[in-house]
Amino acid sequence: MNASIITAKTVGPALTFRKGLRDGLPICLGYLSVSFAFGMMAVEGGLPVWAAVLISMTNLTSSGQFAGTALISAGQAAGSGLLAAGGPLPEIGVTVFVINIRYMLMSLSLSQKVDPNMSALSRSILSFGNTDEVFAVAMQQQGKIPSRYLSGLILTPYCGWTLGTFLGAACTGILPLSVRSALGIAIYGMFIAIIIPPSRHSRAVLVTVLLSTAISCLFAFTPGFEQLSSGWVIIICAILAAGYAAFRFPVDVEPLEEGEKA
Repeated sequence: MNASIITAKTVGPALTFRKGLRDGLPICLGYLSVSFAFGMMAVEGGLPVWAAVLISMTNLTSSGQFAGTALISAGQAAGSGLLAAGGPLPEIGVTVFVINIRYMLMSLSLSQKVDPNMSALSRSILSFGNTDEVFAVAMQQQGKIPSRYLSGLILTPYCGWTLGTFLGAACTGILPLSVRSALGIAIYGMFIAIIIPPSRHSRAVLVTVLLSTAISCLFAFTPGFEQLSSGWVIIICAILAAGYAAFRFPVDVEPLEEGEKA
């Protein structure tokens, strides 16, 4: 099928940059609280405010940032130094890669949804902002997605994530210890709130969560295993639990419609 016919038929004028900004606003508001907690955690772990903000501006990976920054803080607390030989750099790299590998799969799926005329450069730039929530909103749109809409959809959450990180990092030194401790506990509540709703509706998610929890407890309470660093425990739990879920609960692939390219 001719690309111009596809574009005219499937890319609607309603998907404008302004609509993308509006659709990204709820994501932005949700990111403020999470990134606020990240900024606090980063500064509490010994990172300066500018470093916490820079991490958010160049990563935008949520759980990957929490895990990576926790390992950085643990390395600093141990006095190993990030650049020391045999330091935590490989561990941080593998941990963040395993946690964020889902973005590669989501980007592959989203690439089939965007405007066929979108250049490779635009696709590469916009893929940076393809978070879980942005992906979910984008995939719900009718027809192909133009770059103008996707740019607006990404820009608002990006600003919210960066602003929340700055506020959390900057306020850490101002807030009293009791408030900082309470907010630190709230981080764990946030992660529980993330996994409980999908676990109630998906057997695959529930099994994955329970299995990863069981493996984590095994490493924590089995003699000899407790010496393994938290980063490698995360890697092993993620690979084993996700691998079992992929084998036990395979996803059916829908056949392509007539005239649609793979």
